[in-house]
Amino acid sequence: MKSIGLLPLALTLCLGIEPPKLIGKPLPAKVTALQPAVTDVLYPFGPSAGDKVTPKQDDGKAGPIAISNPFTFFGKKHNSVYVNNNGVVSFGVAVAKYTPDAFPLADGSPFVAPYWGDVNNEIGGTVYYRETKEAKLLDRITVDIAKHFPKLNYKAKWAFVATWSNVAYFGSRSRKTNTFQAALTTDGKNSFIILNYGNITWTTGKASGGDPFTGLGGIPAQAGFNSGDKTHYFNIPGSRTAEIVYIAKTTNVNTPGRWIFRVDEFKAPGGCVVEANFARFNETFWKDASCANKCTCTQEGNIDCKEEWCPDNLVCQPSSWQYTCQIGLGTCF
Repeated sequence: MKSIGLLPLALTLCLGIEPPKLIGKPLPAKVTALQPAVTDVLYPFGPSAGDKVTPKQDDGKAGPIAISNPFTFFGKKHNSVYVNNNGVVSFGVAVAKYTPDAFPLADGSPFVAPYWGDVNNEIGGTVYYRETKEAKLLDRITVDIAKHFPKLNYKAKWAFVATWSNVAYFGSRSRKTNTFQAALTTDGKNSFIILNYGNITWTTGKASGGDPFTGLGGIPAQAGFNSGDKTHYFNIPGSRTAEIVYIAKTTNVNTPGRWIFRVDEFKAPGGCVVEANFARFNETFWKDASCANKCTCTQEGNIDCKEEWCPDNLVCQPSSWQYTCQIGLGTCF
């Protein structure tokens, strides 16, 4: 039996002074005070949408599910998918693993992970899925993609929608549940994945080191995708950290709770991809522990780096996947 992890909480306080601001602090996703209603972000799902369901089984799955329209995922066409209870839509092979690994994966498994963690729908919740060519939904998807890829003249012809509705975590001793969704879509040429997030309240199952009473701690959930070629992959900011519980407040398309990626080739609107991490337009950061080279994500989607050290009154510190110049602890008093 694995030990139970607790959610770490580290606070640095300077009495009577606001917490120090970071220069180059990562802003991987826009966080807004007002969260749109779940129904505004999620596409229709459930019995009324004609969905099927996966088995009520820990680490279970449905599939292989034949799809009528080939889906191109980084150059390879797929004619079937698996919907895995542990928060993954996979190609070619089912995914029963419940403790997530960071991408890229050593075994080269290609899959989309809206929220890869230890789901147990035997305890609570339902995993829905369907293939669809319903005009109303395809029109909505077309609009959602066209906002951010206007030059493609994209018009969705097909979609596959998988929804994890109010799912519990393995070993749960609470009423916490998560709701999230993955939509795959294509026009026959260009392919996209849309990851939508409703209420997210837990990160980790007991077998992954999580606290059964909180669903936190241990090795938290992973979100993003893995192409299988060890070159094209993406870890949504916060993946496998305690911060992933806030994923419903993050975005790369100015809609909190939604991430969109073009996956016939790798495109992420709203910023730059830096070694499988996301930097927003105009975000600055340093790439090494010396903070000698300052980099900026340009409006053209390129990374521009130049020699520039931290100012004398700041120190170089690791922050998420990069380095930032921060006010040192010794400057509090």
